[in-house]
Amino acid sequence: MEISSIFSIALTVLTQPFFVAATASALCFLLALLTLVRLFSLPYYLNKFRSSINSDASSVTKSCHCTCSCNGTITSSGSSSTTSIPYLNGLGAQLLEATPPPTPTPTPTPAVLGDRRTGVSMMEELVPEITTHALSYLDYPSLCRLSMTNSLMRKAANDDNAWKALYHKDFTLEQDSVTPINGWKVYYAATRAIVNFNAEFFNIVREKSLTAMSHFWLNADYVKCIHASGELFSGYNAVMQSWQLVFNWEQGLNFQVRDVRARVLKDMAWVTMKRYLDMDTGPFNVTNVFEFHNGRWYMVHHHSSVMNGEVEQQIVHG
Repeated sequence: MEISSIFSIALTVLTQPFFVAATASALCFLLALLTLVRLFSLPYYLNKFRSSINSDASSVTKSCHCTCSCNGTITSSGSSSTTSIPYLNGLGAQLLEATPPPTPTPTPTPAVLGDRRTGVSMMEELVPEITTHALSYLDYPSLCRLSMTNSLMRKAANDDNAWKALYHKDFTLEQDSVTPINGWKVYYAATRAIVNFNAEFFNIVREKSLTAMSHFWLNADYVKCIHASGELFSGYNAVMQSWQLVFNWEQGLNFQVRDVRARVLKDMAWVTMKRYLDMDTGPFNVTNVFEFHNGRWYMVHHHSSVMNGEVEQQIVHG
Protein backbone atom coordinates (compact mmCIF):
# COMPACT_ATOMS: atom_id res chain seq x y z
CA MET A 1 0.00 0.00 0.00
CA GLU A 2 2.82 2.32 0.87
CA ILE A 3 4.75 1.40 -2.29
CA SER A 4 1.80 2.15 -4.53
CA SER A 5 1.25 5.48 -2.84
CA ILE A 6 4.96 6.38 -3.31
CA PHE A 7 4.84 5.36 -6.98
CA SER A 8 1.73 7.43 -7.56
CA ILE A 9 3.33 10.46 -5.89
CA ALA A 10 6.51 10.10 -8.03
CA LEU A 11 4.48 9.72 -11.19
CA THR A 12 2.57 12.84 -10.31
CA VAL A 13 5.81 14.79 -9.82
CA LEU A 14 7.44 13.50 -13.07
CA THR A 15 4.42 14.49 -15.10
CA GLN A 16 4.68 18.07 -13.95
CA PRO A 17 5.76 20.49 -16.84
CA PHE A 18 8.48 22.14 -14.81
CA PHE A 19 10.28 18.89 -14.08
CA VAL A 20 10.11 17.83 -17.73
CA ALA A 21 11.68 21.09 -18.84
CA ALA A 22 14.45 20.86 -16.27
CA THR A 23 15.30 17.33 -17.31
CA ALA A 24 15.52 18.30 -21.02
CA SER A 25 17.77 21.24 -20.18
CA ALA A 26 20.12 19.02 -18.23
CA LEU A 27 20.39 16.56 -21.12
CA CYS A 28 21.18 19.33 -23.59
CA PHE A 29 23.89 20.69 -21.30
CA LEU A 30 25.50 17.29 -21.06
CA LEU A 31 25.49 16.88 -24.85
CA ALA A 32 27.07 20.31 -25.35
CA LEU A 33 29.75 19.53 -22.78
CA LEU A 34 30.65 16.27 -24.51
CA THR A 35 30.87 18.06 -27.88
CA LEU A 36 33.30 20.67 -26.53
CA VAL A 37 35.49 18.01 -25.01
CA ARG A 38 35.73 16.16 -28.35
CA LEU A 39 36.54 19.34 -30.28
CA PHE A 40 39.41 20.32 -27.99
CA SER A 41 40.89 16.87 -27.82
CA LEU A 42 40.77 16.14 -31.64
CA PRO A 43 43.97 18.10 -32.61
CA TYR A 44 45.91 16.25 -29.97
CA TYR A 45 44.94 12.89 -31.39
CA LEU A 46 45.58 14.09 -34.95
CA ASN A 47 49.11 15.25 -34.10
CA LYS A 48 49.75 12.02 -32.36
CA PHE A 49 48.54 10.09 -35.42
CA ARG A 50 50.75 12.13 -37.74
CA SER A 51 53.80 11.61 -35.55
CA SER A 52 53.21 7.89 -35.68
CA ILE A 53 53.02 8.04 -39.49
CA ASN A 54 56.28 10.01 -39.69
CA SER A 55 58.02 7.56 -37.42
CA ASP A 56 56.90 4.71 -39.67
CA ALA A 57 58.15 6.57 -42.75
CA SER A 58 61.52 7.32 -41.19
CA SER A 59 61.97 3.67 -40.31
CA VAL A 60 61.23 2.72 -43.92
CA THR A 61 63.79 5.28 -45.15
CA LYS A 62 66.48 3.90 -42.91
CA SER A 63 65.81 0.35 -43.98
CA CYS A 64 65.48 0.79 -47.76
CA HIS A 65 66.96 4.26 -48.42
CA CYS A 66 63.62 5.59 -49.73
CA THR A 67 61.70 8.76 -48.95
CA CYS A 68 57.92 8.89 -48.70
CA SER A 69 55.90 11.98 -49.48
CA CYS A 70 52.50 12.89 -48.08
CA ASN A 71 50.73 12.72 -51.43
CA GLY A 72 51.06 8.96 -51.69
CA THR A 73 54.23 8.94 -53.88
CA ILE A 74 57.25 6.93 -52.76
CA THR A 75 60.56 8.02 -54.32
CA SER A 76 63.72 5.93 -54.17
CA SER A 77 66.81 7.91 -53.16
CA GLY A 78 69.00 5.83 -55.48
CA SER A 79 66.91 6.49 -58.58
CA SER A 80 65.11 9.42 -60.14
CA SER A 81 61.97 7.39 -60.92
CA THR A 82 58.87 7.57 -58.71
CA THR A 83 56.31 4.87 -57.90
CA SER A 84 52.78 5.76 -56.75
CA ILE A 85 51.82 3.56 -53.76
CA PRO A 86 48.72 4.14 -51.62
CA TYR A 87 49.90 5.07 -48.15
CA LEU A 88 47.26 4.08 -45.55
CA ASN A 89 47.69 3.35 -41.83
CA GLY A 90 51.41 2.69 -42.20
CA LEU A 91 50.97 -0.01 -44.89
CA GLY A 92 53.26 1.79 -47.34
CA ALA A 93 56.30 0.17 -45.74
CA GLN A 94 55.02 -3.32 -46.45
CA LEU A 95 54.12 -2.40 -50.03
CA LEU A 96 57.52 -0.80 -50.57
CA GLU A 97 59.35 -3.86 -49.29
CA ALA A 98 57.39 -6.01 -51.73
CA THR A 99 58.37 -3.78 -54.72
CA PRO A 100 61.85 -4.56 -56.20
CA PRO A 101 64.13 -1.53 -56.80
CA PRO A 102 64.34 -0.31 -60.44
CA THR A 103 67.33 -1.40 -62.49
CA PRO A 104 69.56 1.60 -63.38
CA THR A 105 69.97 2.33 -67.11
CA PRO A 106 73.59 1.88 -68.23
CA THR A 107 75.30 5.02 -69.53
CA PRO A 108 76.36 4.68 -73.19
CA THR A 109 80.09 4.77 -73.80
CA PRO A 110 81.57 7.56 -76.01
CA ALA A 111 81.91 5.10 -78.90
CA VAL A 112 78.23 4.27 -78.72
CA LEU A 113 77.37 7.95 -78.54
CA GLY A 114 79.41 8.54 -81.69
CA ASP A 115 77.44 5.86 -83.50
CA ARG A 116 74.16 7.43 -82.45
CA ARG A 117 74.83 10.95 -83.71
CA THR A 118 71.73 12.47 -85.21
CA GLY A 119 71.39 15.33 -87.69
CA VAL A 120 74.65 14.45 -89.46
CA SER A 121 74.54 13.74 -93.18
CA MET A 122 76.42 10.94 -94.86
CA MET A 123 78.58 13.52 -96.63
CA GLU A 124 79.83 14.85 -93.29
CA GLU A 125 80.81 11.34 -92.13
CA LEU A 126 83.14 10.69 -95.07
CA VAL A 127 86.90 10.91 -94.77
CA PRO A 128 88.47 14.02 -96.37
CA GLU A 129 89.90 12.15 -99.36
CA ILE A 130 86.51 10.71 -100.34
CA THR A 131 84.82 14.06 -99.75
CA THR A 132 87.32 15.81 -102.05
CA HIS A 133 86.78 13.21 -104.74
CA ALA A 134 83.01 13.57 -104.48
CA LEU A 135 83.20 17.37 -104.66
CA SER A 136 85.32 17.16 -107.81
CA TYR A 137 82.19 16.15 -109.74
CA LEU A 138 80.47 19.45 -108.90
CA ASP A 139 80.68 22.48 -111.11
CA TYR A 140 81.67 25.97 -110.00
CA PRO A 141 78.16 27.28 -109.06
CA SER A 142 77.23 24.05 -107.24
CA LEU A 143 80.39 24.13 -105.15
CA CYS A 144 79.72 27.75 -104.19
CA ARG A 145 76.15 26.95 -103.18
CA LEU A 146 77.32 23.96 -101.14
CA SER A 147 79.66 26.19 -99.14
CA MET A 148 76.63 28.22 -97.98
CA THR A 149 74.71 25.29 -96.43
CA ASN A 150 76.48 24.88 -93.07
CA SER A 151 79.88 25.19 -91.42
CA LEU A 152 80.99 21.61 -92.15
CA MET A 153 80.06 21.82 -95.82
CA ARG A 154 81.70 25.24 -96.07
CA LYS A 155 84.92 23.75 -94.73
CA ALA A 156 84.71 20.87 -97.22
CA ALA A 157 83.81 23.15 -100.15
CA ASN A 158 86.72 25.48 -99.37
CA ASP A 159 89.22 22.64 -99.38
CA ASP A 160 92.21 23.53 -101.57
CA ASN A 161 92.35 20.10 -103.20
CA ALA A 162 88.70 20.35 -104.28
CA TRP A 163 89.34 23.65 -106.07
CA LYS A 164 92.52 22.30 -107.65
CA ALA A 165 90.57 19.36 -109.05
CA LEU A 166 87.89 21.75 -110.32
CA TYR A 167 90.55 23.94 -111.95
CA HIS A 168 92.02 20.97 -113.82
CA LYS A 169 88.58 19.90 -114.94
CA ASP A 170 87.43 23.32 -116.18
CA PHE A 171 90.67 24.77 -117.52
CA THR A 172 93.85 22.75 -117.95
CA LEU A 173 96.06 20.03 -116.50
CA GLU A 174 99.23 21.89 -117.47
CA GLN A 175 99.64 23.77 -114.19
CA ASP A 176 99.64 20.82 -111.81
CA SER A 177 102.98 21.87 -110.29
CA VAL A 178 101.81 25.44 -109.68
CA THR A 179 101.33 26.47 -106.04
CA PRO A 180 99.10 29.56 -105.93
CA ILE A 181 100.01 32.04 -103.22
CA ASN A 182 96.40 32.52 -102.04
CA GLY A 183 95.23 28.97 -102.68
CA TRP A 184 93.48 27.24 -105.54
CA LYS A 185 90.07 28.77 -104.83
CA VAL A 186 91.38 32.31 -105.37
CA TYR A 187 93.41 31.17 -108.35
CA TYR A 188 90.35 29.50 -109.87
CA ALA A 189 88.33 32.71 -109.45
CA ALA A 190 91.09 34.81 -111.03
CA THR A 191 91.43 32.39 -113.94
CA ARG A 192 87.68 32.36 -114.55
CA ALA A 193 87.66 36.17 -114.50
CA ILE A 194 90.43 36.42 -117.10
CA VAL A 195 88.84 33.74 -119.30
CA ASN A 196 85.55 35.66 -119.24
CA PHE A 197 87.40 38.87 -120.03
CA ASN A 198 89.12 37.16 -122.95
CA ALA A 199 85.73 35.95 -124.25
CA GLU A 200 84.50 39.57 -124.12
CA PHE A 201 87.31 40.50 -126.49
CA PHE A 202 86.01 38.13 -129.16
CA ASN A 203 82.46 39.41 -128.65
CA ILE A 204 83.73 42.91 -129.44
CA VAL A 205 85.39 41.58 -132.59
CA ARG A 206 82.13 39.94 -133.71
CA GLU A 207 80.17 43.13 -133.02
CA LYS A 208 82.83 45.29 -134.76
CA SER A 209 82.59 47.92 -132.03
CA LEU A 210 85.59 50.24 -132.22
CA THR A 211 84.39 52.18 -129.13
CA ALA A 212 84.32 49.03 -127.00
CA MET A 213 87.71 47.99 -128.38
CA SER A 214 89.22 51.36 -127.42
CA HIS A 215 88.09 50.83 -123.81
CA PHE A 216 89.32 47.25 -123.84
CA TRP A 217 92.96 48.11 -124.58
CA LEU A 218 95.34 49.86 -122.19
CA ASN A 219 96.15 53.38 -123.40
CA ALA A 220 99.94 53.01 -123.38
CA ASP A 221 102.74 53.34 -125.91
CA TYR A 222 104.06 49.81 -125.37
CA VAL A 223 100.89 47.91 -126.37
CA LYS A 224 101.28 45.82 -129.53
CA CYS A 225 99.01 43.99 -131.96
CA ILE A 226 100.01 41.48 -134.64
CA HIS A 227 97.16 40.44 -136.94
CA ALA A 228 97.05 37.29 -139.08
CA SER A 229 98.66 39.16 -141.98
CA GLY A 230 101.83 39.36 -139.93
CA GLU A 231 101.89 43.16 -139.76
CA LEU A 232 102.92 44.65 -136.41
CA PHE A 233 101.18 47.67 -134.88
CA SER A 234 102.81 49.30 -131.86
CA GLY A 235 101.33 51.97 -129.59
CA TYR A 236 97.74 52.64 -128.62
CA ASN A 237 96.80 54.86 -131.59
CA ALA A 238 98.31 52.51 -134.17
CA VAL A 239 96.55 49.53 -132.61
CA MET A 240 93.18 51.29 -132.75
CA GLN A 241 93.73 52.19 -136.42
CA SER A 242 94.48 48.55 -137.20
CA TRP A 243 91.22 47.43 -135.61
CA GLN A 244 89.32 50.02 -137.61
CA LEU A 245 90.71 48.41 -140.78
CA VAL A 246 89.67 44.97 -139.52
CA PHE A 247 86.12 46.09 -138.75
CA ASN A 248 85.80 47.62 -142.23
CA TRP A 249 86.63 44.27 -143.78
CA GLU A 250 83.70 43.06 -145.87
CA GLN A 251 84.03 39.40 -144.92
CA GLY A 252 82.07 38.30 -141.89
CA LEU A 253 83.89 37.59 -138.66
CA ASN A 254 82.15 34.37 -137.64
CA PHE A 255 84.56 32.05 -135.88
CA GLN A 256 84.90 29.61 -133.02
CA VAL A 257 87.41 29.72 -130.19
CA ARG A 258 88.69 26.48 -128.65
CA ASP A 259 91.46 25.08 -126.46
CA VAL A 260 91.62 28.14 -124.19
CA ARG A 261 94.52 28.06 -121.74
CA ALA A 262 95.15 30.82 -119.20
CA ARG A 263 97.94 31.68 -116.78
CA VAL A 264 97.30 34.34 -114.16
CA LEU A 265 99.81 36.15 -111.99
CA LYS A 266 99.28 38.99 -109.56
CA ASP A 267 98.92 41.80 -112.11
CA MET A 268 99.53 40.02 -115.41
CA ALA A 269 97.87 37.20 -117.36
CA TRP A 270 98.12 35.60 -120.78
CA VAL A 271 95.70 33.38 -122.65
CA THR A 272 96.43 31.07 -125.58
CA MET A 273 93.76 29.56 -127.82
CA LYS A 274 92.85 28.38 -131.31
CA ARG A 275 90.45 30.30 -133.51
CA TYR A 276 88.65 28.53 -136.32
CA LEU A 277 87.12 30.40 -139.27
CA ASP A 278 86.31 27.16 -141.09
CA MET A 279 86.46 23.75 -139.48
CA ASP A 280 87.76 22.27 -142.77
CA THR A 281 90.89 24.43 -142.68
CA GLY A 282 93.54 24.91 -140.08
CA PRO A 283 93.01 27.21 -137.09
CA PHE A 284 94.76 30.42 -136.11
CA ASN A 285 96.99 30.44 -133.07
CA VAL A 286 96.04 33.38 -130.86
CA THR A 287 97.80 34.82 -127.82
CA ASN A 288 96.36 37.62 -125.70
CA VAL A 289 98.26 39.32 -122.88
CA PHE A 290 96.54 41.37 -120.14
CA GLU A 291 97.67 43.67 -117.34
CA PHE A 292 95.78 44.64 -114.20
CA HIS A 293 95.45 48.40 -113.61
CA ASN A 294 93.13 50.40 -111.34
CA GLY A 295 90.98 47.45 -110.36
CA ARG A 296 90.41 45.95 -113.82
CA TRP A 297 92.15 44.07 -116.62
CA TYR A 298 93.36 45.66 -119.88
CA MET A 299 94.71 44.07 -123.05
CA VAL A 300 98.30 45.00 -123.87
CA HIS A 301 99.19 42.46 -126.57
CA HIS A 302 97.36 40.49 -129.28
CA HIS A 303 99.00 38.06 -131.68
CA SER A 304 97.24 35.97 -134.34
CA SER A 305 99.02 33.66 -136.80
CA VAL A 306 98.16 30.85 -139.21
CA MET A 307 99.24 27.31 -138.31
CA ASN A 308 99.39 25.49 -141.68
CA GLY A 309 101.16 28.18 -143.71
CA GLU A 310 98.30 28.82 -146.14
CA VAL A 311 98.51 32.50 -145.49
CA GLU A 312 96.89 33.73 -148.69
CA GLN A 313 93.76 31.61 -148.20
CA GLN A 314 93.19 32.23 -144.48
CA ILE A 315 94.48 35.73 -143.82
CA VAL A 316 91.70 37.66 -142.16
CA HIS A 317 92.59 40.82 -140.33
CA GLY A 318 91.89 40.39 -136.62
